[in-house]
Amino acid sequence: MKRALILFAIALAPFGVMAQKSNGKLIAVNTATPSKWGLDKGHSNVKFSVEHLVISEVEGNFKMFNGSIDAPTPDFTNAKIDFTVDVNSINTDDEKRDAHLKGDDFFNAEKYPAMKFTSTSFKKLKGNLYELEGNMTIRDVTKKVKFAVIYGGTVKDPWGNTKAGFKASGKINRKEFGLKWGAVTETGGAVVGDDVNMVINAEFAQQKG
Repeated sequence: MKRALILFAIALAPFGVMAQKSNGKLIAVNTATPSKWGLDKGHSNVKFSVEHLVISEVEGNFKMFNGSIDAPTPDFTNAKIDFTVDVNSINTDDEKRDAHLKGDDFFNAEKYPAMKFTSTSFKKLKGNLYELEGNMTIRDVTKKVKFAVIYGGTVKDPWGNTKAGFKASGKINRKEFGLKWGAVTETGGAVVGDDVNMVINAEFAQQKG
C-alpha cells in the first residue's frame, strides 16, 4: 500500500495534487498554488488575415496589446484570461488602408479604441492542445468566440523568470461586430471577406511575490 501511495503521488504531482491516506483509503488533495501571469509584449504578437477580392488574402497585425492570466493550476486548466488590443495600432503596411480600417466603415477607433476578450472557459483537450472560449467585444458588440490553443510549455529564462507560451488561433465574422463595409467587385465578389482569421502568439511571465 505504501508503494502504491508513493506512485499515486508521483503521478499527480505535476498537476498540483497530492495523495493522502484517510481511513485506510487513498484520497487526492489539491495543493496547487494559484499564480498570476502578465504578458511579455516584446515576445508576443497579434496577427490577422482576411480574404481580398476572393482571390487572395491581406495580412495585418496590432502593435499595441496587453493580457493577463490567473491560473488555479500548473497546467493552466480553468485559467482566467483577459486580453485587450489597441485598435488604433492596426498595421497592414498601407497607411491609407489603415486609416480606412480605423474609420467608421470598420472599427471606428476614435469611439471604440479597444478590442477586448474575457475568457469563460479554458480546458485541456489532450496533450498540449487546449480550447479557449470567451466573450469578445468590438465596437461595443459582445459575442462568444472560440480559439484553438497550443500550449508551448513553461520554462525559466536565463534571468530566473518563469515563462509560459501559447499560440491561439480562431475566426470571427467581422459583420457580426458591426464592421459592415461591403463593397463588391464587378462580378459580385466581396472586396473584403467577412471572416477574419486571428493568430495570437503570447508569452507570459509569472508574477513574483
